[in-house]
Amino acid sequence: MIKYWFKAKLYGWGWYPASWHGWLVLLGFILLVGGGYSLFEKFFSESETLFFFIPYTLLLILILMIICYKTGEKPRWRG
Repeated sequence: MIKYWFKAKLYGWGWYPASWHGWLVLLGFILLVGGGYSLFEKFFSESETLFFFIPYTLLLILILMIICYKTGEKPRWRG
């Protein structure tokens, strides 16, 4: 039996953490987003922070989605 890190949502499309591995990945994502914003804010002006933070966050989201796809149930739209 395969132990998924992420289970498919009951409604819509996406995943939720189903094991401690999944929760750890999600916590790491949240810490990287928050920590990244703090660092950008500390070293850059307001407009530069936004300029660098948006691509950084999109990259983290892409990485999170790849991890969910590789370690979770196959997603499909559920209505």
